[in-house]
Amino acid sequence: LHDLAIEDARNAHQRPKAEAYGNSLFVVMTTAQMVDERIQYGETHAFLGPRFLVTVRHGASLSYAAPRARVEREPELLRTMGPSYCLYAVLDFVVDNYLPITQRYRETLELLEKDIFSDSYKRQTVVRLYELKRELNKMRMAVAPLQDMLAQIKRYQGELVPEEVKLYLRDVHDHAVRISDVIDTLREMLGTALSVNLSLVTLAQGETVKRLGAWAALLAAPTLITSWYGMNFTNMPELDKPWAYPAMIIGVGAICVGLYRLFKRVRWL
Repeated sequence: LHDLAIEDARNAHQRPKAEAYGNSLFVVMTTAQMVDERIQYGETHAFLGPRFLVTVRHGASLSYAAPRARVEREPELLRTMGPSYCLYAVLDFVVDNYLPITQRYRETLELLEKDIFSDSYKRQTVVRLYELKRELNKMRMAVAPLQDMLAQIKRYQGELVPEEVKLYLRDVHDHAVRISDVIDTLREMLGTALSVNLSLVTLAQGETVKRLGAWAALLAAPTLITSWYGMNFTNMPELDKPWAYPAMIIGVGAICVGLYRLFKRVRWL
């Protein structure tokens, strides 16, 4: 094993890649799994040689018992393709683990969309939308380099990865592309949900402002008239008339009723 590859494997925090070192191939892949409704990332570094495959795991990662059992169930393929078939099994396992995570995110987004269109505004819904956006962006940054790494292995010219294995790797690459497309779709849906939520909040605020404006107008009419007759002037002829007070009451009532019917008709109340 090359010293540079060993150093990368020990330090971790590497971008997914595939590098050839003489008669060995060093592969870095980003792993992911759901823990307590949150996605956690890790790394798996693989050393592929003519007669061996060594993996080094860092951080969150599921057990590789499943790909090992898969290889053991297919001894003929293992004898034909060698350790590169084991590498394929690990890569396929890592990439396919992203599928249930994207499905979980899709279900979460659908629930959040229902909350957005509910009658009550929930601040927690907006907070979760932004958290989901951040998680999807991080997941996109993890999946995109996997595609490049798989493409590098497919282009590798050497005996470590025979053409038969490259056919299998092409299927893994297709899965990675599909997962990336799903993530992009979820990000677009999330952006639309955030825009719709902002529009609905703005509309709700507009409705509130209209109602407040309508009630303010209803209160302003009697306030204006009563304050007019509250002025301290001696010569106000209508104050001596017996019909003045009933006329004012009727006038104020008529104005208020007219304004109320107007605001009802334009749906401000």
